[in-house]
Amino acid sequence: MMKRLMMTGLTAAIVVAPVSAQEETTVQKLIDFNDEQEASWFVVNDGVMGGRSSSTIRRGEAGTAVFEGDLSLENNGGFASVRAEVTGNAMAGAETVLLRVRGDGKRYQLRLRPGRRFDGVAYGGSFETVADEWVVVELPIDSFQPTFRGYRPRNTGPLDPATVAQIGLMLTDKQVGSFRLEVDWIGFAPAG
Repeated sequence: MMKRLMMTGLTAAIVVAPVSAQEETTVQKLIDFNDEQEASWFVVNDGVMGGRSSSTIRRGEAGTAVFEGDLSLENNGGFASVRAEVTGNAMAGAETVLLRVRGDGKRYQLRLRPGRRFDGVAYGGSFETVADEWVVVELPIDSFQPTFRGYRPRNTGPLDPATVAQIGLMLTDKQVGSFRLEVDWIGFAPAG
């Protein structure tokens, strides 16, 4: 039996449920770190505004990726993140985003960003991790909330998954200290 994280409100909650073979076949993987065509990730930490947090993303053992670093509140800092571009229109028809991760017990955020701009509105979905245990996180598309530099922008509509051009992982919420999130794959389940 695999532990799964399912979205309830703004943060995912842990639900223990089996992952059936049929469910696994409906997941369309966007990023699979076992794949030879590894996505090109780049780091965006609070240093862009003077902060002192650090992070990296590297290839892990057994074909995973490891997002790790140190979150600092020094100099008005407080976030560490990585991003990768995805093929345009790759998420069209997505109803739920899924990712298989092994964390450290901290709360992370998956960020979906429409367009290829470096800055601008992103949509975030938070999820909890279980220290040293693999879980599958489920984040419904309609649960992703718009954010811009830590604020919720006005007059921003819901996320259209067909417009997603960047995907990212982020640690925030004053969770000071070292962190480590291992990612096996990121994908989505289509509507229907």
